Amino acid sequence: MRRNKRFAWMAGMLALILVLAGCGGSKNSGSNGGGTSGDAASSGKKVKISVWAMGDEAKQLPSIAEEFMKENPDIIVEVQALPWANAHDKLLTAVASKSGPDVIQMGTTWMAEFVNAGALKDLTPYIDQYPELAPEQFYEGAVGTTKFGDKIYGIPWYTETRFLYYRSDLLAEVGYAEPPKTWDELRDAAKKLAERGEGKYGLSIDMNEQSLTFMFARQNGSRLLDENGKPLFNEPEFREAVEFLKGFFDDGSAPLDLGLDAVQAFAGDGIVPMFISGPWMINIIQTQAPDLEGKWSVAPLPAKKNNLSVLGGSNLTVFEYSKHPEEALAFIRYMSKKETQVKWNELTKSLPANIAAWDEVPALHEDPKYQAIREQLEHSEHLPMIVQWEKIAQTYLESFERIVRADADIQAELDAFNAEAERILSK
Repeated sequence: MRRNKRFAWMAGMLALILVLAGCGGSKNSGSNGGGTSGDAASSGKKVKISVWAMGDEAKQLPSIAEEFMKENPDIIVEVQALPWANAHDKLLTAVASKSGPDVIQMGTTWMAEFVNAGALKDLTPYIDQYPELAPEQFYEGAVGTTKFGDKIYGIPWYTETRFLYYRSDLLAEVGYAEPPKTWDELRDAAKKLAERGEGKYGLSIDMNEQSLTFMFARQNGSRLLDENGKPLFNEPEFREAVEFLKGFFDDGSAPLDLGLDAVQAFAGDGIVPMFISGPWMINIIQTQAPDLEGKWSVAPLPAKKNNLSVLGGSNLTVFEYSKHPEEALAFIRYMSKKETQVKWNELTKSLPANIAAWDEVPALHEDPKYQAIREQLEHSEHLPMIVQWEKIAQTYLESFERIVRADADIQAELDAFNAEAERILSK
């Protein structure tokens, strides 16, 4: 009996030692180069990460995720598509519950709000560790949308800017063999195009485009906000930009409430032969107005003191409450690689944030349209990265409406807007 009890006791101790050894081995395993956690690699278990993406990007992202999973077999990527219309509210819910995805596509204009809410992981410690994330790989303006103070909270995914679309055939008819390069030329060309006859205009100015006046104000030397964050919207540089834009409505070279979308107005006889928009319109024009082939192009914005445009796009971020930050970062590193950015452009026509990728896509470095866009990207800046900017921009649109439609006194309206902006910023 004693021998049997002793044997049983020794067998039990041996089993316990083996269990403890197994547990210790799992804990000591490091993460591998693909970003897979040690626990997953040693146990053979797969780690599942969730990626929230919006719009057309969400539709195409699963095919790129499949390629990532082939190279990283220990990571499963699930892409959830969110409509832009309700994505913001869903993200706020995730922040409140501290339960959400691992990777989030974050529009550049949302970065400040979600950084301020503590929703995004500080990626600064990883920047020097992984060359795919090095800031010098990306357009400076795009990197600026990820930086708050001395910390980085996202990696540029794709970028965009605003530039001039124009009907080259109609501009040639009014004496412009090349697109206008200055504010004065833009005003002159628009007036001459409008003089073609009844129902014809020169330039479309979108009354709902938040960034338009701020962009022109910067071209006129406005800083928008001073070094202390005080608004400068009633200063001469800003007022002159407003006067310049209103002038297109005053002289009849810009339509008001035309009732046509940009392609309809641009095609055919060219009711409105010039407008300002982003790169997404190129494919839309080519698809919806194929008869315009050879009759239109794009160009950098005309300049006053400079020709700064606004820079937008999306970044990839890691949710602060992600349980798999290393795996999430591995996916972002893959999406940031030059080769992946090239594939992404082929799938979606999105403009790569990775500068080197532009030289790998023939259309991007051979097509004059994309050469013009690349030139504009080098002269583009993001709007102020502050939580209150969206509210400020919406408030300005109300002022601009009164200036254009009710012929409100510009200086008085801007004084009131500037005071309201100060109030918004003080909250």
